[in-house]
Amino acid sequence: MKFDISSLLADWEYRPGQIDVRRFVGKDKIEKIQLRIDLGVLQMNAEGRPDGKQPYGHESLLEHYESRLADHISKHGGSDEEFALNAEDCARIFHESIQYHHRYICLFQLKDFDDVLRDTERNLEVFEFVEEYAESDELSFSMQQFRPQLLMIQTRARASIALEEGDYVQAMELTREGIEEIRDFFREHDRFEMAEQSGEIKSLEQWLEELNDERPLTKKEALEKALSDALQREDYEKAAHVRDTLKSLKESS
Repeated sequence: MKFDISSLLADWEYRPGQIDVRRFVGKDKIEKIQLRIDLGVLQMNAEGRPDGKQPYGHESLLEHYESRLADHISKHGGSDEEFALNAEDCARIFHESIQYHHRYICLFQLKDFDDVLRDTERNLEVFEFVEEYAESDELSFSMQQFRPQLLMIQTRARASIALEEGDYVQAMELTREGIEEIRDFFREHDRFEMAEQSGEIKSLEQWLEELNDERPLTKKEALEKALSDALQREDYEKAAHVRDTLKSLKESS
């Protein structure tokens, strides 16, 4: 067995500040994703649990704990009272969710936005499960604090799907909804000051501005711009023509 991966790393240079990702089919016929990091390569399966394991015969620990909850409810007359996740349970679920976090970041770089949504939705289920059943609020928020980052990536993925279809209006609306969802999170947890400092909100707001600058102008907007340009050039004949066209457009709408 060859343990030295120096040749692999030599052929794939690490670039600080860059997220370098590639996708391929492994010798086991399973699709893999690799992420180049400073000390080597992080490899994961493209589907299922990223490390390929099946804890307790389930696809992930989330399914395992959901199965435990179902058994508890069955044994307690349909009630979930007294079912709780302790610190060790939460730590294990959190560490597993980090695997999915790494993967959806890679998938975003690969522009596989559908699978980004798959993995972010999965981690949102984890957050909600832990919020419901963690034995303390402190344990719950230890995971909930990562929700804004997840929502930012999820929002970008949803908006990017709209952009692939050329729908800037939908992309911008989805981005606004994502910003508001993050604000709602901070409000619900009484962390208003964090909303003002949120890097996720600032990032989405900046992207929203970029989308607005890049989006194709509507016919009305294009005419208004042409009118403004004509007036600045003192081309009053052109301005009059554009003004008449703009007036006709307004009357017909």
